[in-house]
Amino acid sequence: MQSHAPTIFSTPDRVVELDRLGDEIAVLSADLDAATARLLELIREFDARGGWNSGFRSCAAWLSWRVGLDLGAARERVRVARALGTLPLLAQALARGELSYAKVRALTRVATPETETRLLGVGRAGTAAHVERIVRGWRCVDRRAEARESAQRHRNRALRVTPSMAHRQVDALALLAETALRHELDPGAPGERYQVVVHVDAPVLADPDQPGQSVLEDGARVSAETSRRLACDTSRVVMRHDEEGRVVEIGARTRTIPPALRRALLHRDRGCRFPGCGGRFAEGHHLRHWAHGGPTTLSNLALLCRRHHRAVHEEGFQVARGPDGELQFRRPDGRPLPEVPLPAVVPGDPVGALRARHDADGLRLTARTACPTWLGEGLNVGWAIDVLHPLARGRPGVT
Repeated sequence: MQSHAPTIFSTPDRVVELDRLGDEIAVLSADLDAATARLLELIREFDARGGWNSGFRSCAAWLSWRVGLDLGAARERVRVARALGTLPLLAQALARGELSYAKVRALTRVATPETETRLLGVGRAGTAAHVERIVRGWRCVDRRAEARESAQRHRNRALRVTPSMAHRQVDALALLAETALRHELDPGAPGERYQVVVHVDAPVLADPDQPGQSVLEDGARVSAETSRRLACDTSRVVMRHDEEGRVVEIGARTRTIPPALRRALLHRDRGCRFPGCGGRFAEGHHLRHWAHGGPTTLSNLALLCRRHHRAVHEEGFQVARGPDGELQFRRPDGRPLPEVPLPAVVPGDPVGALRARHDADGLRLTARTACPTWLGEGLNVGWAIDVLHPLARGRPGVT
């Protein structure tokens, strides 16, 4: 059975229409790249001012929650935004639509203020594929230089008769980690991975304003909210004292959350339930604390990572289970923190609005704005790296 591609007959009018369509694609792509430069500028400012530090682990985690980016893509946006803060020439080229985001993203992996001008020339002259190949070669030279420096540091260290304290501490930490990995040590439940003994009076757990102690074994004071957080998911020993403070009775150690209930909790929640988190290493949190009479049941428990468990107990965030059984989070000021934020308002003609903004900024983009100056000749990556990279001059080329 033979298959035949459809025969398309080009007419002068059709050629003109397709050229116009191609130009529109090119102009809109340049518009989007210029808008991306503004987006990265906003991300950089938001990151520097700590706008994401409202219960989120990082700016990337906030971006993933707020605008629906994959966490890996969000991390890359933040990385590029931070890099462009020290690379004004690349930032300006992106803002003028002269370089695509794909090219700028690749160049920021290797560019420094000292090499920015040379790499900007690479971006303007070559295609995105050329840029990626040169960046790979550049990183290869960087890795070789780092390997030489590492070997030199190791040789210098070997000349010491007695290693420094810092070196001994690093070696000890590495040995400890290797031993743990070799023997596949089980870290156990979160409440058993380490032990911090806290002495806290029952009235203080129920009400931080009540008189009583909340101290570590050595007498150092711990806030009542910290004690309450630790008591959410831990081992508990009840001790009774007489009026003079002498211990008269000690109960058996019990788990705040029994193992069977923990397995059910892990199966249901799968990780931290704080909006935008999902961290796998999490602790059990009592929605209504057991010190307030809250039951240790699946409906009164939720998994929170350590960062967000602390945010709920000590930073003013709130969480409760709604009538529909879903968790409802609130910020310290009482505003809701939804699992999925409301979508941004988009104008009826987003392309027109984007171009109107660029016109107001005096930005004139054409179908040729982002075209490279490449004329079709072959790319010799090794020669290009020898010419461009400050550490590769006079060295064998990179192929």
